[in-house]
Amino acid sequence: MNLSYSFLRKKEDLSEFDGALFWVGIVLLGLGLVMVYSASIAIAEGSRAFGYQPQYFLVRQGFFIAIGGLIAFMMFQFPMRYWQKAAPYLFVCAGVLLILVLIPMIGKSVNGSRRWLSLGVANLQPSELMKLCVVLYAADYTVRKAAWMHSLRKGFLPLFGVMFAVGVLLILEPDYGALVVIAATAMGILFLGGLNWRLFAVLAVLLCLGLLVVATTSEYRMARMTEFWDPFKNYHGKGYQLSHSLIAFGRGEWFGVGLGASVEKLFYLPEAHTDFLLAVIGEELGLLGVTTVILLFAWMVWRAFAIGAQAARLERYFSALVAQGIAVWLGVQAFINMGVNLGVLPTKGLTLPFMSFGGSGLVANCCALALVLRIDYENRQMMRGRSA
Repeated sequence: MNLSYSFLRKKEDLSEFDGALFWVGIVLLGLGLVMVYSASIAIAEGSRAFGYQPQYFLVRQGFFIAIGGLIAFMMFQFPMRYWQKAAPYLFVCAGVLLILVLIPMIGKSVNGSRRWLSLGVANLQPSELMKLCVVLYAADYTVRKAAWMHSLRKGFLPLFGVMFAVGVLLILEPDYGALVVIAATAMGILFLGGLNWRLFAVLAVLLCLGLLVVATTSEYRMARMTEFWDPFKNYHGKGYQLSHSLIAFGRGEWFGVGLGASVEKLFYLPEAHTDFLLAVIGEELGLLGVTTVILLFAWMVWRAFAIGAQAARLERYFSALVAQGIAVWLGVQAFINMGVNLGVLPTKGLTLPFMSFGGSGLVANCCALALVLRIDYENRQMMRGRSA
């Protein structure tokens, strides 16, 4: 399909992708917008930095969603063969951005972490873009090296070397949460792409040990690893944030205290509109709201895997790995964020995809959804005997 035709598709073609998956994404974005507004009113209204404007985060989140939607629409127009050709170049560009973050006077430091590049009206977080680029690059690599997936030296080690370099850059920021998600995504794509299962099992164990070493060699990360077992033991210290998150869930009970009625968002729960948005959802919408969010994510991940499996049956292996890699990425990140909020995983700086406040993450998530929808569209075109 040429580019000019993709912009001028017939009206009936517009429905030839998974409409339910599209609307699940819209629901998550819409619910996230409402909850970000609810969770951020107090901090925005009470801070000079935000101009004492209660709608500050609402307006910015809406702007990020609009930008993400526009970029996602543009990405949807390009066939997957273009993304396969561009994958190595996009990966290199994302790596350069990770390097720029670490350069003084270029990278922006917040709370001791250097993860952002200032764009004037907003900040760019390269690690979020790297998650998408890793999916594309790992899928392309696995397809190109399909004949060597049984080999440690020819199949795994070249990709491991590249991922190791990315991991070093992320640790230097530091962004341990992004490192975990990217490592899990790359390993998942390798496994789905045919990596020998015995080799995969050994490498998975070694990877877990490596991540454990990284966590335990830092006093700050080690404190996070231990405090989540009993956050109330150090309520006024490292356990403060998790303690208030659990209090929020407890207050919400079955049906919540009502939209906008959260107490924990009133300067008690730090990062209520970003990393701990699910806690506010639990307090205001209760178990019913939290369960709804979990089911929406579960359905999205399942559909992405199913679309990938369909692409594999059509022998579209790059597309299959991209769809399933995105499923692994979104599923792992959502699981970790939910686990952190509920106190079953150590506190990590990971947002809830599609919902938490943040421009780079939202744009990357919208682009990921656009690629899955594009893959589904091309699957349906091929099954109808049409060219995609």
